[in-house]
Amino acid sequence: MGGSLITDKAREATARLEVIERLAGEIKGALEARPSLRLVLGHGSGSFGHFAGRRYGVREGVKGPEGWKGFAETAAAAARLNRIVTDVLLAKGVPVLSLQPSASLLCHDGSIVRWVWEPVKVALEKGLVPLVYGDVALDEVRGTTIVSTEELFCYLAERMRPRRILLAGEVEGVFTSDPLKDPAARLVPKTTPAEVGKIQEFLSGSYGIDVTGGMAQKVRLMLRLVQKLPDITVLIISGQKPGNVRDALLSLQPLRCTVISSI
Repeated sequence: MGGSLITDKAREATARLEVIERLAGEIKGALEARPSLRLVLGHGSGSFGHFAGRRYGVREGVKGPEGWKGFAETAAAAARLNRIVTDVLLAKGVPVLSLQPSASLLCHDGSIVRWVWEPVKVALEKGLVPLVYGDVALDEVRGTTIVSTEELFCYLAERMRPRRILLAGEVEGVFTSDPLKDPAARLVPKTTPAEVGKIQEFLSGSYGIDVTGGMAQKVRLMLRLVQKLPDITVLIISGQKPGNVRDALLSLQPLRCTVISSI
C-alpha cells in the first residue's frame, strides 16, 4: 500500500482513513475468499515519514545532535502511520502482526546488509499476516538512511520466493508522463528488464514529497528483482479504484495496470 495512496503526501502527517479502511476490507475479503492465501503486507510512510525524513536529511545521513533527534522523529512518524494501518486492519478482522523494520535493520551505504526477517516467516506459518513498512535504519557508511517498503520486499523476496508482488498506489501503473499532471499520459501495460532503456525515459519521481525515489525507484527495483528471480511477477495497480486490490489478491488482473515480468 503506497504512501501516496494511504496518505495525502502534500500535507504532513495526513492519513486517508477512508482509503485505509476500504483497503483493509478488500484484504479481509480476499482472505475469506481464498483461505490458503499467504500474504505479507507492507505500506509506505507517505506524508508521515517523508516530511520528517526530508527535513533532517535522514536518507543521506544526518549530522550532529539535531540530526539524530530528527532520525528519532522520523522513526516515530513512520510508526504513527503504521499504528493507524495496524489498528484499522485488526478492526476489519485481518490477523495482522506489525513488525518494526528499524528494530533490526542495518544498511551499508543505503543498501540492506542485515535484517532479522525470520519473524515474517514464522508469523505466516502461524496463520498471521505480517505487516512491514518503510522505516529508518542505521547505516555503516552514512550513519542513517531510510529503507522503502519496496526495498524490504526485495530483501524478503530473495529469501521467501513469493509468486507475486502487488504495488498498490494512487495511479494505475507506469505512464509515459505523470498522469496526475498530464491528461495525455498513456499507460505502459507491461515491461521487462530488456526494456529498461525504453521505460527509463518515462520514469520520474513521485507526486508529492518522497525521499525514497518515487515511482522511478520502485520500477528500477522491481525490474532488477524479476531479472534475478524470473518466477516472480509484479503488478503495479491503482488502489483508488474499489475492488482492485481484492481482485489482484485473488489473481484477477485489473484491466488497467502495469505488469513487470522477466519476459
